[in-house]
Amino acid sequence: MPDSQTAHFLVAYDIADQKRLSRVHRYLKRQGLPVQYSVFTVEMRRKQLEMVLVTIKGLINLREDDVRCYTLPDRLEFEVLGRQIFPDGVMLFSSSGNNRLISSGIK
Repeated sequence: MPDSQTAHFLVAYDIADQKRLSRVHRYLKRQGLPVQYSVFTVEMRRKQLEMVLVTIKGLINLREDDVRCYTLPDRLEFEVLGRQIFPDGVMLFSSSGNNRLISSGIK
């Protein structure tokens, strides 16, 4: 992926200490959309993502905490069960024009 191209990423974390957990959560709320409490989607360029990950690295304890970042494909299919943050059929609009319909397919 070229550095100038915007992409979607999934950032998930497991933080051992409540203070660090809160800091990482507050920081990621400014960067993307929460999917679950410790899972966020972010849309940005790779260089921006690298800066986000460097910031997170400064907020966590590398020996105790686990942060993972996954590149999401342009066409994403998924299933969801249980209570959802977004109501079924919510459309997310992005600055890059990669609009996505958030829908589970499970009724």
